[in-house]
Amino acid sequence: MPNLLVRGLTEALVQRLRTQAAANGRSVEAEHREILAQALHHPKKLSFTELLMSMPDVGADADFARVNHDDEGEGKHVFD
Repeated sequence: MPNLLVRGLTEALVQRLRTQAAANGRSVEAEHREILAQALHHPKKLSFTELLMSMPDVGADADFARVNHDDEGEGKHVFD
């Protein structure tokens, strides 16, 4: 298994890594591996169909109908 050497870390950063590792019940090395794995994890790219199917059902189209206020004079100066 390859090794990774990281140089130039501040003592404060190393201490935060130690603290976080202890809080998670891991060694500093295991915590470092976990942080790298999470940072570099790329989720599976969804197909267009999967993306559409993952959208929640939020109601009928009528729930989002555009209201025309021009008849009442309310919308005449929207972009002025």
